Amino acid sequence: MYSQHQVVLSLGSNQGNRLENIRSAIALIHKTIGTVINVSRLYETPSWGFESDAFYNCALLLHTRKPAKKVLEEILQVEKTLGRIRNEQSGYQARIIDIDIIAFDEEIEETDILHIPHPQMEKRLFVLLPLQDLQLNWTHPKSGKSVAELIRLTEDKSDCKVIGNIENPLEQFKLEHYNYIAIEGNIGAGKTTLSTKISEDFNAKLVLERFADNPFLPKFYKDQNRYAFPLEMSFLADRYQQLSDDLAQFDLFKDFIVADYHIFKSLIFAKVTLAEDEYRLYKTLFDIIYKEMPKPDLYVYLYQNTERLLSQIKQRGRTYEQEIPAEYLEKINQGYLDYIKTQTDLNVLIIDVSEMDFVNRQEDYLTILNRINAKI
Repeated sequence: MYSQHQVVLSLGSNQGNRLENIRSAIALIHKTIGTVINVSRLYETPSWGFESDAFYNCALLLHTRKPAKKVLEEILQVEKTLGRIRNEQSGYQARIIDIDIIAFDEEIEETDILHIPHPQMEKRLFVLLPLQDLQLNWTHPKSGKSVAELIRLTEDKSDCKVIGNIENPLEQFKLEHYNYIAIEGNIGAGKTTLSTKISEDFNAKLVLERFADNPFLPKFYKDQNRYAFPLEMSFLADRYQQLSDDLAQFDLFKDFIVADYHIFKSLIFAKVTLAEDEYRLYKTLFDIIYKEMPKPDLYVYLYQNTERLLSQIKQRGRTYEQEIPAEYLEKINQGYLDYIKTQTDLNVLIIDVSEMDFVNRQEDYLTILNRINAKI
């Protein structure tokens, strides 16, 4: 189950430098709306519904958390940026760039401004052929037909010629060169969100910490002195078991592993939460386990200042986290930074995300990917 929407867009151009118009549109979509995951081959097709010059057409798959209405608004802005001027003239017209939402997951939406899936897609070979190139496991939510069936049944017999391939902007990132990336950060820093997004965008195996199943966590936030030791011990055991299993059983159908934690966080949190004698015992057990654990090829630490952390924690609304004091978060942040200073054999990347919003601002997400890519 994806946390992001999977959106299919159809692009066309029959004015000016058609190839450059398509390329510019893809780049701008990738930069401002969402992650372009896949791009079809480029087709030259006759104008459909009116007499004009031939079009260049393609389709792309987009990952985004934005709702369909917001995607439509931003698509119209991309068209405007690239020079398309919409007027009130009825009927089809020649255009520098035309971008349509063809599918939005497998949703059906019919409003004054949105029609999903696109109501004309079954009649347009220049939409169906590029859509087939994307090799999606997608069926039309109204008819239940696959893309192959829609192509076979369409009455459109236009001559759609393959011109060539178009570069996918995601290919500039070579994250698959890593076998194992650990993304770390304080409570509320966004490590799970980022790990999940990277795993979906780059076909990586995702390993998420199972904190929600820990029965000691709500009790700990109510009475830290009493429940700190059993909490840290249960976390250590669970992290060891999970990472041992997941890292040992690499998925051949995935390119790499991305985890939203590294087992050393156990020692960082334990040092803050445990009494001195409990910590000595805990560290003895931890050192035995840590020697057996594989080290990540890249350790990414998402730093956020305390004020932003508190805001994020409040926003996500977990009841047992709402009383976490700022002092506790500051100690955890310092614990991470102290740990990182001692890790001379670990490939570490610290990214200050205090002023970033990589969920809602695609540019911020791409900045993080560029930072990770530069560490290869």
